[in-house]
Amino acid sequence: MTTRYLYPALATLLLASCSPGDRKFDAEGVFEADEVIVSSEVTGRLIQLTPEEGAHLAKDSIVAVIDSVPLKLQKQQIEATMGALRDKTMDPRPTVEWLQTQIAAQKIQLDDLLREKARTERLIAADAATTKQLDDYNTQIAVLTRQIEANHRQIRVQQTAIGTQNSSILSELKPLRRSVAAIDDQLSRTLVHNPVSGTVLTKYAMAGEITTPGKALYKIADLSLITLRIYLSNTQLSTLKLGQELTVFIDDGPVKYREYPGVVTMISDKAEFTPKTIQTKEERANLVYSVKVHVKNDGYLRIGMYAQVKFRS
Repeated sequence: MTTRYLYPALATLLLASCSPGDRKFDAEGVFEADEVIVSSEVTGRLIQLTPEEGAHLAKDSIVAVIDSVPLKLQKQQIEATMGALRDKTMDPRPTVEWLQTQIAAQKIQLDDLLREKARTERLIAADAATTKQLDDYNTQIAVLTRQIEANHRQIRVQQTAIGTQNSSILSELKPLRRSVAAIDDQLSRTLVHNPVSGTVLTKYAMAGEITTPGKALYKIADLSLITLRIYLSNTQLSTLKLGQELTVFIDDGPVKYREYPGVVTMISDKAEFTPKTIQTKEERANLVYSVKVHVKNDGYLRIGMYAQVKFRS
């Protein structure tokens, strides 16, 4: 064979030997990520919605603002009702204080009558006064004592009656306070916080739209550490354990691979039928086990991308 025909043939042979189909892999799978769909929790108009597809969002950052005016008006209406109920309550203290003042004055009069009675008793003993004067003092003392007792009873009646009336009115405040607390909770949810740090995959809503509880706003996932799900037969599984390091390969052009270190983070404890899109080392075994491999993403790995795995010896 001449040199003119030798070099092209050699080049073709080398290219074929490096093709992806000639490399032996232990398994293959598809990259996935833990996706979180962020939804609205209250009804209202979306005043602001900042996430854009492909953007990276920090955890707990405010990503959406929902119109809170209707909720604030509801709260103000309930608070006005609560204020009106409080105005209906009565304070027994002024009446009680007035009665206590009366009792204090009556006790002073009673003390004076008791002293006069004692003086009259001494005068009677000395034949200097009549028994009629003593009877008059006794009558006045009895009347004044009954008045003091009546005022004490009146204080107790006032406290009991007004307390009962106020309790009935204030009992209506309890459900209103709970309503205010519920509205405060809804108001806090008009500010939507991003639950996880990650990349926005899909945006489902736009600012200006009306949203409702459960309506999806966007989908986000942390792509810095992506998961490759592979399926292994029982024979292959016997050589694998949690925490084991693997080598993951993705296509890098027609004849090359890009390699990544991976770590086994989950091995299913139950077998399942082989998914149609997955090929195993042993010609699609009927039953396989799902295995998750975590791979650090350098920016080239995408959800849904195929990859191959080689077990490390």
